[in-house]
Parts: sequence; structure tokens; C-alpha cells
Amino acid sequence: MTGARVSIVVPHYGDPRPTGRLLDALRAQTAADRTEVIVVDDRSPEPFPETEGVTVVRREHNGGFGAAVNSGAALATEPLLMVLNSDLEVSETFVADFVSAASPWLPAVVSPRVVGQDGSPLWTGRHFPRVRHQAVEWLVPLARHRHRRILHEWVGHDTSVRVDASATVDWVVGAALLLPTDDFRAVGGFDERFFMNSEEIDLQRRLRERGLPSVVLPEPSVVHEVGGSSDPLRRRAWLVRSRLDYADKWGSRRRLQLALLAATAVNLCWNAGRRALGRPVHPLSDAREEAALLTQRTAR
Repeated sequence: MTGARVSIVVPHYGDPRPTGRLLDALRAQTAADRTEVIVVDDRSPEPFPETEGVTVVRREHNGGFGAAVNSGAALATEPLLMVLNSDLEVSETFVADFVSAASPWLPAVVSPRVVGQDGSPLWTGRHFPRVRHQAVEWLVPLARHRHRRILHEWVGHDTSVRVDASATVDWVVGAALLLPTDDFRAVGGFDERFFMNSEEIDLQRRLRERGLPSVVLPEPSVVHEVGGSSDPLRRRAWLVRSRLDYADKWGSRRRLQLALLAATAVNLCWNAGRRALGRPVHPLSDAREEAALLTQRTAR
């Protein structure tokens, strides 16, 4: 498919090499299309270099994923907006294939199939977050059962999605998204209070109110190095903070905090038992760490 009329926004922070590899793959396949590529350097400690055929936006402050995408989307001139994580690996015809497969569903928020480095499918389609999902995920005693299908459903993964068929879901993960540029702008883009995580859920809830569904496609696929574009030392703090902020906006922050504190108490008892059996765990320090996450004032 040619003439794909897409503005591609890639937020960048950290090592420029993964972003550079993604851009090389994109530029090799978009020469015949009405496609623009915009990289947003989110005040990266390793700035992204000026690159031929790419618009590089340099933010003065590090605002996180949503703020970076908003800065890039503000310059988009094409009717479709494609948002790609910088740590993706894509095929040589990905852009055209993605637009072609998504077209019957538009206007919508569409995701390709997302797989890990080993080729296994990731849980791209999910249920809107519930307190029970996050409480189950918080429980250490259930960690060894996370591979079970029922546990995936209990933590909010939509297990009805098949790998060989398109499906509408509550929301899709934000590794790779395609949606109409005008609709993105009409709802104000990403809510920049979310520094990292939950911003795509919030966006899709607001777009759902405009009548746009969220859709997972069976093909094409992208390879995603999970967490590869974010700081691993801060990742859990960002995740918890974003979930608390999301609950504050769409539900009950206090109810979520109480549920997770109750789960922390269960974890403490569980780890105390493991410690008594000689396991190398630290029940009190782990519990304090979890409690601190639930009362943090900033995740940055």
C-alpha cells in the first residue's frame, strides 16, 4: 500500500541507538508514502542527533511519554497519527501493512500484535483497570502462578483475544498505536499528569466517549523489548504512581491504596513464613518498600 498519509511520532529518552535502528527501518519503507517521521527528544541525557528526513523536536524539560508524544503530535500534518515506542523492531513493510490492516476499523485506536524478543505474544488487549486486578497482581503468593490463564484474566489481561483474529477490547498497550490525528487533538492528547504508564488507558477512555473503539490486530506484529526505553530503577515507582493517579481520575484512589496495603499485609505474612523456612527474603524491608510506593508524592 502506498500513499499512507501518516505522521509517525517516536519519543526518545536514553540510548539513541535503539531509536536510530527504528528510524532506519521506518525511513527505508516510507519514501513513497506521504509519511512524516517526528522524533521527540524528551530532554534525554544522550540527545538524539539531527537526522536526515526526520523532524527532531527537543523538549526543554523531561515530561514523560505522554508529554513527549503531545509535543510531536502538535507538528503532525497527516490525518493518521502513529505512535511508536523507540525500542520496537518492525518489518520492512510495517507502516503500509499496519495502515492497511487498520483501515477497516478506523476511526479507532488500533494496535498491531506485540511480541517479545523470543517471539511470544504479549498481552496487548486489556480490561479497564479495576481495584481487584491490581490487588491480585500485588500479591506475592500468586507470583509463581502468573503463567496461568486465569491469573492473566484476574490481573486485567483480556484472555478472549485470539492471536489469529482482530478484536475490540477496553484498551490496548501503547507500544504501537494508530489513530486519527483529529480525534487525538479533539480530546487534548495525552493527559500529561501521567509521567509514565496509564496515559494510554486514560486516552482510550476519553476516545471511547467519542465513539472510538480500541482494536487489536493479528497482523502485522512488532517486537517490543518491554521496559527497554525506560529507567529500570524507577519503573515500578512510575507504574504505581500512574495507577494511583488513574484511580484518582476515574475511580477511587483511597480504595486502591487500602486494597494494596491489605495485599502488602498478606505479602508480609507470606514472606515471614518463607523466612522462617530459611528462604533469603526480607519481609519487613519489602513491606516498607511497598508501603512507600503507595504513599509516594512523586515518581520522578
